Amino acid sequence: AGSKLREVFDKINNLLSGKPVQTEGQTVSVTQHPQGLEFVCYKLAEKFVKHGEGEVSFHHDSAFPIAVVLSGIWELHPRVGDIFLAHLHRKCPYAVPFYPARKEGTSVEEYQRMLGYEVHDSKVEEQDHFLKRMSGMIRLYAAIIQLRWPYGNKQGAHPHGLSYGWRWLAQMLNLEPLADVTAMLLLDFLEVCGSALVKQYGIQFWKTMFFIQKSYIPRIEAITSSGQMGCLSRLKSFVQKCLQEKEIPLPKGILTPSFWRT
Repeated sequence: AGSKLREVFDKINNLLSGKPVQTEGQTVSVTQHPQGLEFVCYKLAEKFVKHGEGEVSFHHDSAFPIAVVLSGIWELHPRVGDIFLAHLHRKCPYAVPFYPARKEGTSVEEYQRMLGYEVHDSKVEEQDHFLKRMSGMIRLYAAIIQLRWPYGNKQGAHPHGLSYGWRWLAQMLNLEPLADVTAMLLLDFLEVCGSALVKQYGIQFWKTMFFIQKSYIPRIEAITSSGQMGCLSRLKSFVQKCLQEKEIPLPKGILTPSFWRT
């Protein structure tokens, strides 16, 4: 509910502003320790990324309430946003976007970690689980860049707005695609913030969609094995439908004005 989200936001904002906050039966304040504020910024940013790889990966709609809170906090406390991006880029290099190359002397295990895989006791996580986590983090990022906290002053620019999404898309399309990963990330990104990007960039965005259909999808196809076609097929049909209907559907779970009255 909108009212619940406001409570969460106010509590986080108060904590970061140095006010005493009640939690689990005790009162805490960042002023209680010289590094209190820095610690809270770090842990809070880390928590938001964990929401992306956990909650959002399983419940796509949850990207929007989480993102709108982070967007508002980022506006008032830029340090949280900076640390959030650092955590996000370390966990999901594709949010940069960046495909790490394996350097000489780097072990397989270390390289898997650089690519974003979780490695425990030399066991690498399953591909499906890896893709799900990356998907959740990209969806959260795509939601953040288009949302603003509705109760802010709205005077300044969004701290990390749609221009960053436009840049991400352009950089992504300049990279050589990776089997499995690229198709999924593009689909997630376009589903979540395609409608916001088309509003902002109009004809330029449609030219990009046409480029994806005519040039980039064939490049993904060329490196995709028959067992990895699922996501690529969904990306193809999404782009084709959007170009045919000259419209990008609003993402499922977007927060409407009526949400804030709940």
